[in-house]
Amino acid sequence: MSETSIIDRLETWGPGRNPGLDAEASLAYCRKLTLGHYENFPVLSRIVPRTLRDGASAVYAFCRWADDLGDEIGDPERSLELLGWWRAETIACFEGQASHPVFVALASLMDRHQFTPDPFLDLISAFEQDQRVTRYDTWDQLIDYCRRSADPVGRLVLRLGDQDHDPDALSASDAVCTALQLTNHWQDVNRDLRERDRIYIPADCHDIPDFEDRMRRTIALGHAPDHEFYGQWRTLMRSLVDRTWPGFERTEPLLDVLPADLRPMVWLFAAGGSHVLRRIEQINYETILFRPRLRAWSKIALVLSARRMARRRAA
Repeated sequence: MSETSIIDRLETWGPGRNPGLDAEASLAYCRKLTLGHYENFPVLSRIVPRTLRDGASAVYAFCRWADDLGDEIGDPERSLELLGWWRAETIACFEGQASHPVFVALASLMDRHQFTPDPFLDLISAFEQDQRVTRYDTWDQLIDYCRRSADPVGRLVLRLGDQDHDPDALSASDAVCTALQLTNHWQDVNRDLRERDRIYIPADCHDIPDFEDRMRRTIALGHAPDHEFYGQWRTLMRSLVDRTWPGFERTEPLLDVLPADLRPMVWLFAAGGSHVLRRIEQINYETILFRPRLRAWSKIALVLSARRMARRRAA
């Protein structure tokens, strides 16, 4: 099942449109969007507790829309306008005035999951920041971005399972989600600069002369313009990977405090990220030229491991 582009979706569901879908149709829309975009979700859904699948689809649909409004419009000013609309729709939802199918779906699940607006608004804030901030001076600034771009997703997963009351669970979830976001940044350095003019590597993490210019030349040429830069890049990326691993080390403590039915889903997301980080190491940190990704057999192995965990939980 293929997904329509954000431009096509805006024609039907964008500002000024009032589809008037009821809760059942809106939930069906969210399920369709989820299935259409993420090819593994039909498999993953088997490890998501049945009672959480509608909530997971609605949360995913919210994130998909917000992410696409930020990254797929191609005009930062227009993206800010649309994200402002998405923010207004979010607030309206929590004031009992949902109209967009994603928010009608979320509103229909309020009694079951007791959502609060903060994580949704934090995510929108991060996508808005992407339109205004394309370079980072410090590591702390990047971590603050991750706090709003990634950590809310983990907190929403915990909310779905009513597991966001434990400070230890929240702390561990935030650490894992930040590690996932950082891994994505290190994985996509080439594409982020080439397609979106963004560099997420903080300036205070290196002292490489003419860093951005040499990045651009390397990407344009398809090879390093000088051997010195290539070595400097590998050293830099190794240091960033080393700073990322401690977040994934919080996975086991997080699983320890979660109920058995949530562990397979949470484990799978964390394991996928840590495997990508390991792939960065395996390609000798050369992400400036190569985008590491999980091989098909690795994805299958991870899903099978998660399903075995789910079966043990059900036994």
